[in-house]
Amino acid sequence: MLETVRYTYRLRPGRAAQAELLAEWGRCRWLWNEAVHQQRTGRRPTFSKLSKLLTEVRAHNDWLRAGSQVAEQQTLRTYAIALKHSFTVKGRRRPRAKRLKTARPSLEYTTRGFRMRDGRLCLPNKVTVPVVWSRDLPSAPSSVRVYRDNLGHWYASFVVRRKVTSIPDADLIGIGIDWGVRTTATTTDPRFDLPHLGHRKRCAAERAKAQRRMTRRRRPAGVAPSKGYLAAKRQAARIEKRAARQNTHDARAWAKRVVDHHALIAIEDFKPAFLAKSRMARKAADAAIGACKRELINRGKRAGRKVVLVPPAYTTMTCSQCATRTKERLGLGIRVFDCAACGYTADRDVNAARTILATAERNRAGADDIRHAIASLRDGGSDAVRAGNLSGRPERAAPT
Repeated sequence: MLETVRYTYRLRPGRAAQAELLAEWGRCRWLWNEAVHQQRTGRRPTFSKLSKLLTEVRAHNDWLRAGSQVAEQQTLRTYAIALKHSFTVKGRRRPRAKRLKTARPSLEYTTRGFRMRDGRLCLPNKVTVPVVWSRDLPSAPSSVRVYRDNLGHWYASFVVRRKVTSIPDADLIGIGIDWGVRTTATTTDPRFDLPHLGHRKRCAAERAKAQRRMTRRRRPAGVAPSKGYLAAKRQAARIEKRAARQNTHDARAWAKRVVDHHALIAIEDFKPAFLAKSRMARKAADAAIGACKRELINRGKRAGRKVVLVPPAYTTMTCSQCATRTKERLGLGIRVFDCAACGYTADRDVNAARTILATAERNRAGADDIRHAIASLRDGGSDAVRAGNLSGRPERAAPT
């Protein structure tokens, strides 16, 4: 059995190669912004329409014709997919224009647009980039995405297929996971809890110092930035990148432990996006709940575990022993759950995790790998309706 994964490697482009990549990115960014302009004027461009327009424009424009047609087509394909998702997926925004100062270069090539030769990545316009091979590719890549991060480092992400590695049978049956800010992940088994490590908070003082240095060295608008300003900006970006990598490493290590030991993984289907507008925005960003949740789901799918997403509504207010729901909502200051019906007492996050696991075991939530709909649009229901939320109304619960 094969699975599709991405293998990412560091690139070492020279000055000429970087100039060609940035020029190619300028053409693709222009095409993206033109597609956004067409959508704003009342049209709904599809990939087929955009491809025809690209062929016509390249016939009369030497600047576009000098670039790679594969990269330009893939840019329009990505835009068409993003536009389609904005109409079909609830909460998705429509594609917006990419600004020169804020958008990071990203180019995608299919098998027609690149090849490998002597350990180097060969791209159109005679661009050859050395690759830092940290590991071998398991198969021939079907596509590659070349991008640059906030530090100015270039990377190549290859799409390959590899054999699914067999994972030993789980020694534990199931685990329930409740997300929070004080503790990033509270589980039914304290051995698998993920504490709030606070990597961004630990780097806050050092980052603030670099940002103050940037402010002192900033020049007026229209004047080229000094080398000291660019050095301070790079130092601030390096600190942010280090904290992000620490969060990613902790999420991967924790998700691997959970997946290796449990056959059933019940996860609170918590959406942390709304926390960005609350007083807990900084701490929620430091916890990186979304990254941990995404990593756990992906690892569970690849390992063949049964992963269930449980709606977060009323999980904190429901007793995990007798399934009785409290009449009043528990404030964030109340950290102990007391059931008036059976007298059960436990930490509110532990009780919520046990309630999530009990909900998954009773098959009251989507239990087909990740999530499945109960009723389709043809049956008069909604694809967003899941067990435990038969009304179809959106739910949003505060972090516990």
